[in-house]
Amino acid sequence: MPQHGYRDRRIKDMKFSKNYRKVAELVDANKAYSIEEACELVKKTSTVKFDATVDVSLHLNVDTTKADQQVRGTLILPNGNGKSKKICAITSKVEEAKAAGADFVGGKELIEKIQKENWFEFDVIVATPDMMGEIGKVARILGPKGLMPNPKTGTVTPNVAQAIKEIKLGKVEYRLDKDANMHVSIGRVSFTEKALSENLAALTSTLVKVRPAAVKGTFIKNAVIHTTMGPAIHFTFEGM
Repeated sequence: MPQHGYRDRRIKDMKFSKNYRKVAELVDANKAYSIEEACELVKKTSTVKFDATVDVSLHLNVDTTKADQQVRGTLILPNGNGKSKKICAITSKVEEAKAAGADFVGGKELIEKIQKENWFEFDVIVATPDMMGEIGKVARILGPKGLMPNPKTGTVTPNVAQAIKEIKLGKVEYRLDKDANMHVSIGRVSFTEKALSENLAALTSTLVKVRPAAVKGTFIKNAVIHTTMGPAIHFTFEGM
């Protein structure tokens, strides 16, 4: 299969560990596995002692310079991805945000804390629309860190409680880089094969649904699943 700039674990001239070479032998580099087969195999190819992350890397047949071929959004993985996110809610609906489980809740004082103290003890910001004028003052700080709230990802919403609950349940963002590559964490090695398969199926079915109308022919040129420091396992699914 063609390679497209994303993390490929089979580059011949790299020096791999003995453990890596051993698990890499389990993978047929010329085969595209089914979702179920790939999730079964990925659990066997972890080379580290800790509970490794299971990631999906995709290369899409889109032109990222065109507005009608952007692919970005969110979905709730059925089984979460094993990562607990700290949520900072910047909102006037303080009690609602606290009740929903936000880790930090406030208004202008949190924005000032970010600006003056370089405070980033959180993973995501959820905001109500009425606070976006104030948040815009620190956009240059939040933007480069990928923390700027955005209606497209559901992090700017009048229903702040629902947004917080969805993130806690396992809501993840998917988006392309400038080279049309996408990387999404769908779980950990400790997950069951069934849980990983359900998460991967949820991701792939979502991507098929949001396929830009302007894309002709093959939509997803390459799809692999892999663990932290593990080999790439090519997989296929209906709608690629």
